[in-house]
Amino acid sequence: MSTPTLELRDLRVTYTVRGIDRDVLRGISFAIKPGESYGLVGESGCGKSTAAYASMRYLPRNGQIVSGQVLFEGRDMTSVSDAEIREMRRSAIGMVYQNPIAALNPTIRIGEQVAESFTMLGHGSKEALELAEEALKRVQIADPKRVMRRYPHQLSGGMAQRVVIAMALASNPRLLILDEPTTGLDATVEAEVLDLVRGLIKDSGTSILFISHNLGVIRSMCDRVGVLYAGALVEEGETETILQNPNHPYTVGLMRCIPRGGLHKRLAHLDTIPGTPPPLGSELPGCVFVDRCAIAQDVCRTTPPPLVDLRNGHFSRCHFNEQAVNLPRTVGSAPLQQKTDSSHSKELLTIAHLSKTFSQDDQEVRVLTDVTMSLARGETLGLVGESGSGKTTLAKTLLGIFEPDEGSIVTLEGRQLGKGIADRTAHEVGSVQIVFQNPDSALNRRHSVTRIVARAVEKLAGKPKRESEDRAQELLNSMSVDPVLHSARPAQLSGGLKQRVAIARSFAGSPKLVVCDEPTSALDVSVQANILNLLADLQANENVSYVFISHDLGVVRYLSDRIAVMYLGRIMELGAAEEVFNGPHHPYTEALVSSVPAIDGSPRARIRLGGEVPSPASPPTGCVLNPRCPRMAASGLAHKCTSEEPELREVSPGHFMRCHIPVEQLRTMQG
Repeated sequence: MSTPTLELRDLRVTYTVRGIDRDVLRGISFAIKPGESYGLVGESGCGKSTAAYASMRYLPRNGQIVSGQVLFEGRDMTSVSDAEIREMRRSAIGMVYQNPIAALNPTIRIGEQVAESFTMLGHGSKEALELAEEALKRVQIADPKRVMRRYPHQLSGGMAQRVVIAMALASNPRLLILDEPTTGLDATVEAEVLDLVRGLIKDSGTSILFISHNLGVIRSMCDRVGVLYAGALVEEGETETILQNPNHPYTVGLMRCIPRGGLHKRLAHLDTIPGTPPPLGSELPGCVFVDRCAIAQDVCRTTPPPLVDLRNGHFSRCHFNEQAVNLPRTVGSAPLQQKTDSSHSKELLTIAHLSKTFSQDDQEVRVLTDVTMSLARGETLGLVGESGSGKTTLAKTLLGIFEPDEGSIVTLEGRQLGKGIADRTAHEVGSVQIVFQNPDSALNRRHSVTRIVARAVEKLAGKPKRESEDRAQELLNSMSVDPVLHSARPAQLSGGLKQRVAIARSFAGSPKLVVCDEPTSALDVSVQANILNLLADLQANENVSYVFISHDLGVVRYLSDRIAVMYLGRIMELGAAEEVFNGPHHPYTEALVSSVPAIDGSPRARIRLGGEVPSPASPPTGCVLNPRCPRMAASGLAHKCTSEEPELREVSPGHFMRCHIPVEQLRTMQG
């Protein structure tokens, strides 16, 4: 038996808050063998990142290891000196953080930052720059010299993440910790980052501690997985076993929250986990999950459950783990009852020849090109595509934040909307609203929840202050925000509650259309399920339409009636959700769909796009996808694809593609 690269033995960590020590990790134990990838999953606040920081002895000032051991290659890191710890971090342990832009210094060029990782290892300045260039090549950055001259803000999210990985790999670490490394990345970039990590494991035998709430990513990356809840490891085993046959109620609940298997809002709600995790440092004399467990009994409240060895290294910490597989569902499977008034079939929004051009460095850059489509009442249009494809620009143009180019037409209920928000009436502004990705940035932290929503009612509905506050409380109640929290400020709320407040505010003016811009990307799967159910219910009850933007194709498939696939400011494919997902696909759609990790483990051939999204300042001639198209060479139409831009044409009733390759030929190519 080889010595584990990392081993945690009965590790207990506390944070001191207002002079009181509060438990964060409650005696967790796991080990990672050389060359093994180990996943940690669980909701926010369960202790995943604390376990990672404790593994490096890099806790915040108010954090301390109270008992237990952290062993790195058999050496107890809790008893070595600070100098030795710094040496281990420099030469043997690397970490990739969730937000790559925040991990990079905004005032220093990329080349200097990567080179610094090598100068710390004793290399001279010139040699360090040469090694930095090689490191960027190693993470598949095509033009490293050019990238080295850029600042962090000039990089895409995927490229910034690769730079951070290059820095973490500078020392050829024997342990690499990745804390949500793909959150916020689009499907193709996420797949490339994961390929990079897989190659690292294969080539160097590096051990990986992989933290994520994306169970599909965990399935594709990790040999074994541990499930954390309230600082306790409640289940552990081989990834295949845990995700196929979970034996703890919490793990079963997490798996049921995920929209998969073609599930759609019209068929059923997503299952959810009732309640919320206990506050930091709560006294939990029995099972940590007892307050949210549907099969809990009296013994669960008083006696900590034993760690039951099921078989083949599969462990579950539950008194009644044999009942977990039959855990009662929290949400019924009855389909949603959509309003069926006569207006439902009518078009709500029409967009005709919508283009948007920005001026950048005295150069005209067209970000949207001739976008034409419509949206019916009570319908959800999913908007997907890589970063830089124009999704958010389209959303902001619909809202009037950006003014479209001359000749663009946007109508709502048959009336043309003003180009900019200043040209629209309060009613028109209230009719088209948005739910942002990050509610922390979207909510005024100085105001109470009621005041935030009431102010929107005042502005959009023109009601006096008292009536606005009453209406705000009605909206918050309808979003299942407890009345006790109506006087709270955003900082006192969880991420899911903040997003509910943001949704309540967007409904202050009785909107006809709500743009949802990545509203669940930063949320745990359990909270995500609640928000998606809420949006589905609001649509069914209010007959509101959504433009739903997301990188998570499973979420898009669950909520959307139709899908629009965007690339370089153009609609490449448009059609009913199931038709777009089931194929035949546009080659770009095919690559997006194939990049999503399958949580059920089903085999999926990965279709790769070459290179990165071209700059809209200099789009390719012909079809804009042609430099990256995975099907062009085999189609026999390369000359046409590189010289003539295809039109968006109807390939079957209601299904449109912008591609020269005939749909029957695509069907044959895609099997």
